[in-house]
Amino acid sequence: MNRMKKIISSVLAFAMLAGTIQNPVSLNSADAASTQNYAEALQKSLFFYEAQQAGPLPEWNRVEWKTDSTMTDEVLGGWYDAGDHVKFNLPMAYSASMLAWGMYMYPEGLKKSGLMTSYAQNVEFVMDYLADCDKGTEVVYQVGNGTIDHTWWGPISLIQYGMEDSGTSYESAREALKASKGCSAVFGEMAAALAAGYLALDGQVDDAKRKGYLEHAENIFKLADASKSDDVYNDSDASGFYRSSHFYDELFYAANWLYMATKDSKYLDLAKSYIPNLGRMLGEGDVLAYGWSHCWDDTLQGGMLLYAINTNDADAVAHVKKHLNRWVNGDEAKILPGGLRWLTTWGCLRYANTAAFLASVAGDTILKGEDNSKLTEFAEAQINYSLGDNPDKRSYVVGYGENSPQNPHHRTAHGSWKNDLDYPATNRHILYGALVGGPGQDGSYKDNRGDYISNEVATDYNSGFTAMLCKMIQEHGGTPDPSFPQPEKHDGPEFFVEALSKGADASGITVSFKITNHSAWPARAQDNISFRYYMDLSEVKAAGKNPEDVVIRCDRDQSAMYASSGVKPAVISPVKQYDGDIYYVEVTLPDGRAVLPISEGMQKCEILLALVMPDYGSGWDAENDPSNKDILGAKGTADAEGTVTGIISKYIPVYIDGKLYYGTEPDGTTADGNASADPKPDVKPTDKPSAPASAKPTDEPAVKPSPSEAPTPATAPSSPATVKPSPSASPVPSSKPTSGSEQPGSDSPISSEPSKVLGDVNCDGKIDITDISVLSLALLDKKLPEGQAFTNSDVDRDKEIGLTDLSTLKQYVSKVITKFPE
Repeated sequence: MNRMKKIISSVLAFAMLAGTIQNPVSLNSADAASTQNYAEALQKSLFFYEAQQAGPLPEWNRVEWKTDSTMTDEVLGGWYDAGDHVKFNLPMAYSASMLAWGMYMYPEGLKKSGLMTSYAQNVEFVMDYLADCDKGTEVVYQVGNGTIDHTWWGPISLIQYGMEDSGTSYESAREALKASKGCSAVFGEMAAALAAGYLALDGQVDDAKRKGYLEHAENIFKLADASKSDDVYNDSDASGFYRSSHFYDELFYAANWLYMATKDSKYLDLAKSYIPNLGRMLGEGDVLAYGWSHCWDDTLQGGMLLYAINTNDADAVAHVKKHLNRWVNGDEAKILPGGLRWLTTWGCLRYANTAAFLASVAGDTILKGEDNSKLTEFAEAQINYSLGDNPDKRSYVVGYGENSPQNPHHRTAHGSWKNDLDYPATNRHILYGALVGGPGQDGSYKDNRGDYISNEVATDYNSGFTAMLCKMIQEHGGTPDPSFPQPEKHDGPEFFVEALSKGADASGITVSFKITNHSAWPARAQDNISFRYYMDLSEVKAAGKNPEDVVIRCDRDQSAMYASSGVKPAVISPVKQYDGDIYYVEVTLPDGRAVLPISEGMQKCEILLALVMPDYGSGWDAENDPSNKDILGAKGTADAEGTVTGIISKYIPVYIDGKLYYGTEPDGTTADGNASADPKPDVKPTDKPSAPASAKPTDEPAVKPSPSEAPTPATAPSSPATVKPSPSASPVPSSKPTSGSEQPGSDSPISSEPSKVLGDVNCDGKIDITDISVLSLALLDKKLPEGQAFTNSDVDRDKEIGLTDLSTLKQYVSKVITKFPE
């Protein structure tokens, strides 16, 4: 979803582990402020970062529903930002710096709890990506186009198929943005992260590799400082998602980390030189800004804490105190029942937990020896609230504690096979450890995937939370779950056949078979899927005929629609004997691209077969066929639009590579279809291919079926065919589709006229988060829409465009309201 977290918040504010746990030790403390198991929470938060991993997955990745993905990216690795598939380096680098800070500041608890190795692996993974983004004279600052990426809702492993099925170029969707200047904020954040990683990973990775991180940090910082501007960055696709409000704070943050890593006083001098250019407190003259929160777009407060630690400067220490007191006293953020400091609508928990971490670091460094009881109480209240110590007794961390979220806003965890945010109703995977946005200002919360404001997840949401967990483990202990993660229970077979009898009489039977791909462990293109239709042909023998002479007529082969894109059509076997009078016909899709869980049109592939008595005689008995137990006489189920869903019968078994995958054969042999694929590569965590690896069946394809260019088989004949096809032959398609409704994708014409729909700010014919983004940027830049866009934006109909329109539009898109004010 197009997330304008800080942008919208700023506008509104202006208006108003099993394999990786080594010798875990339970660390119990009598003065623990909560009964929460902080080690388990951290264990799961690290799992969330593994769920966000891009590129070739390391062998220690624990997410069974993930596989290698976006393997053609210019820079492999890194984290997908949130529930989308873009690698936005500004929030990613910020998140990496926070994980590194937590590890650097509070290593003892990690070591004693057995989580240090897992933590270090995750930090190293993202540092490798950030280092690889440094190309010497220019730096890659984003991989993936956010605007294009948000046109499709599906699992990351099938992103190329999904993009192109939506009518989009995959190459455009995965473009790499790079520059040598005009990107001070993102370059500064990347430099800060690499310097922090250099410090945190001391003793955890090879020193030569750490030195490489520092070298890249210094080079990227040099570019950031040489061109003090965000003009290039804010004029790119990044602006619609993570627009930078300022850059001196990131330079200040990075310079402090670089001083800590190098001990070179030039960085401390640079940090001091940036202070006059940092933000000022609104209405307080020349006073440095001590409000808001340390976050991906505002690192002033974290930078000032580091500066105070590095210099013990009295003014810096006083600034940090003043900032933290605003949080403790509820002057900066409203205090909700249960103690949560609620700062703003979007992602309130990430701000609260990050403020808690800064309070903890300050108490353990520049304020050590003072009475920090209020700071401690505040800090622990934020993380404990997130974990379940709140009036609703609700955990806001997926898969942790009681009453945790089930439906975070995350494409791959949702596992839709229809490109549909609302289908299926419940997420198919548990996104363990993900911290959702959190409650509203009144403390209310709904576990609703469509409410991305409360249920968004992101790497920056978890970053301060993860760092704070390091502190809590060191202070209060905890024990990781040695059996985590358990294999997920599937919600049904990933591959099955949906069948409907189209009619049976004495001459034979016609059956529609729809081979269905609902794979999610991981979602994948599966070659060599087949099904068998078992028949009792005793009546054929009784008529003196040879069962092998039964006529097989294919009246529809949907896989042939994609032949022009190189997809192999279905292969239909001759009649084969199974045992005694039991025979079968097997239909195989050799090419998995013929059926993909990416859209309504692509998730099923129909094969329509007619089985006819030899020599077109009579005497066929369909009732004794083993595969007819569920489908003979069944009508299927029709939805509101009249679409009929067939019968999923276990008696029409499915095979993969010739091995029974799901269903029951006539002799009772059964398979439940609950086996996950194992596509993960056998590579070491630090291994990095020098060039993109060859695509696997689960990765993006080199060639994508193009339904709009492919023919559809001719309409089924009204009488039995006179020619029996050879076993390997496929029907010859006609030059045109038989019906637009059978063709995957949309045939709807695209109008060249601008949309005249209230709320459709960008006039694209629909109202969604993109309209919030466009209107937010227009208000920030003071460049209001014109013409029809102005009329569509004026949702309160007062002939003006302002914050009220933005707020109302946000409520409408979030389904808080169902219509605009009259």
